[in-house]
Amino acid sequence: MEFEAIPGVGEKTAASLAELDDAESALRDGDVATLSRAPGITEGRAAAIARAAIRADHGDDGDFLATDRARELYRDVLGLLQERAVTEYAEKRLETLFPTASESRVEEVRTFVESALERDPDPAVLDALVDVEALRAPPNLRVRERCLATVDAERYAEAKAAFPELSVEIVEDTHGLAELARSYSTVVALDEAFAGVDVDGDVRVRPDAAEHPEEIVPERLLAFFAANRERLLAAVSVHETADLDPACSPADLRDALTRVDESGELVGDDELDRLTAAVDDLDAAVSTAESAANDHLRRAISEQDVTIQGQDFLSLVEQGARVDSLLSRELADEYDTAVETAREHLADALSLEEGEYDLAERVFGGDPTFPVGHNEEAVSRLRTELKAGRDRRAATLKADLADDLAALREPVETLVADALELDVELAVARFAADFDCVLPEFSGTGFEFEAGRSPLLDVSFDAVDPVDYGVSGVTLLSGVNSGGKTSTLDLVAVVVILGQMGLPVPAERARLERVSELHYYAKSQGTLDAGAFESTLRDFATLAHGASGRLVLVDELESITEPGASARIIAGILEALHEQGTTGVFVSHLADEIREAADFDVAVDGIEAVGLVDGELRVNRSPVKGHLARSTPELIVEKLAGEARDDAERANGSGDGAVSRRGFYARLLEKF
Repeated sequence: MEFEAIPGVGEKTAASLAELDDAESALRDGDVATLSRAPGITEGRAAAIARAAIRADHGDDGDFLATDRARELYRDVLGLLQERAVTEYAEKRLETLFPTASESRVEEVRTFVESALERDPDPAVLDALVDVEALRAPPNLRVRERCLATVDAERYAEAKAAFPELSVEIVEDTHGLAELARSYSTVVALDEAFAGVDVDGDVRVRPDAAEHPEEIVPERLLAFFAANRERLLAAVSVHETADLDPACSPADLRDALTRVDESGELVGDDELDRLTAAVDDLDAAVSTAESAANDHLRRAISEQDVTIQGQDFLSLVEQGARVDSLLSRELADEYDTAVETAREHLADALSLEEGEYDLAERVFGGDPTFPVGHNEEAVSRLRTELKAGRDRRAATLKADLADDLAALREPVETLVADALELDVELAVARFAADFDCVLPEFSGTGFEFEAGRSPLLDVSFDAVDPVDYGVSGVTLLSGVNSGGKTSTLDLVAVVVILGQMGLPVPAERARLERVSELHYYAKSQGTLDAGAFESTLRDFATLAHGASGRLVLVDELESITEPGASARIIAGILEALHEQGTTGVFVSHLADEIREAADFDVAVDGIEAVGLVDGELRVNRSPVKGHLARSTPELIVEKLAGEARDDAERANGSGDGAVSRRGFYARLLEKF
């Protein structure tokens, strides 16, 4: 796949996508989690790229939602879907769903939906999903105790790119390798020519280093698992709660995670802990041991009388001797005891083992002195030995753990991806359950649905009156003010948008025509000025002479200009749409006038008002086929006429006013 051929993907983004192992599959599948792991690509950006790639793959031009109102309703229903997602990933992933004229894309989504509808939105599973997030790359890592070495400049450049965590050095010969071995705990030589060389230090010859990065830099894997510890454990919890088949053993994963802390350092090994503590505590332990030796010697001196013969004193003075000489002669045994006390304290404080104890003995000793001092060179050698032991132990443990983690690296990506995709499926299942949805059938022309209810009304969904409606060809929809004409038009649009997204629709049954575009023109606010009116006519001119297969919904187009002119204009638009076989619903209060002006028999449906009860309109929300609904003024006049008739009957002809009113209202009713 040519990444730059995807709309909105430039050279930089294409280069980032190329760093993924299987970007093409991720793009085809809308795998936002994988795409967001590419450098510099966020989940939101990944969703946009995936959406564009899916459009390109299915030959979708992105023109299905042809008007602002159609696009607004799509955003509204998408928002309802996203509200039912638990994870941020699922919210972004749902953005890859869009209405389309592509049959292959609709069927692809329907296959996904059929599986999703089998999911049980168990509250325990939803709770477990709260902590699941897409895996992230660990922060930049630097390993300072290890380096790579090579004699070749090209191999040097390749190693720099492959192992950004390590220093890479160019050496000329074995002598250069030996110099590096004195500065680093481990040197990895990349050239076969170094095989068999005898160099002091930990030098490993690995020409195949690039093929086994987990062995050369095990810290890379450890850092990844450390950075994603909580996400991985959350994904395991989701699998266990939802009874899913995990891509790896939860027990093995949990065991591996207990061996590394949140910073990527090894934990749980007593020997490594001992060596690490010994290195950290060495200076303090030497100081404490030194104090213990001096305390012992100080007590010994204070408790012992020392007698110096005159000849001895003269001799000491003549020789320039210090008190140390007296200490050596008079308190030699006590000094030895003090030194041994210091050594034992140091060994105990650092938990030194047999081989290390030999080096500790050299820290204290030599000629008697007071106060007792330590040998700094011996301390340095002990520190070097302890560090080397620590690093060797850590390297061995890291290599062993990395070997275990390498087997889990790909499975845990699947583990997390499956948990996140479960959230996407559950969002669809919850949407379908919350709004009593069903997958529509695609056949024939026009649309029809039974017990459809809009999820976008400002009332509880349970309180929404169900609507049965169907249209094939162009139809006028009449009805009283506030009777639900616009809501019905919105419901039609929502059903069509969801259906052509491949999603279930809020109805008990639905049949849809596969349409290429949805044109929904909302009611304008007041009469348009000449320029806006002209622009509106241009839109309809393009629509009326375009290809068939569109669905056109229009709400009170007559509001764009004077009623008389509006009726003639709408009639002309309906004629053009009728000739091209387009399905359309036009809400209008000018149904009679439009029918008179049209050159074909225009179908008229009506949302019939049952009547007025306590000043409130009672309406049958399902449009009646072939019926021109009465207007609100007609209902009011009819109500007043009935009241006047009742008043006249009660007056038995004696009430001239009641009779007069009855006649007046009767005359008005005749006008309807």
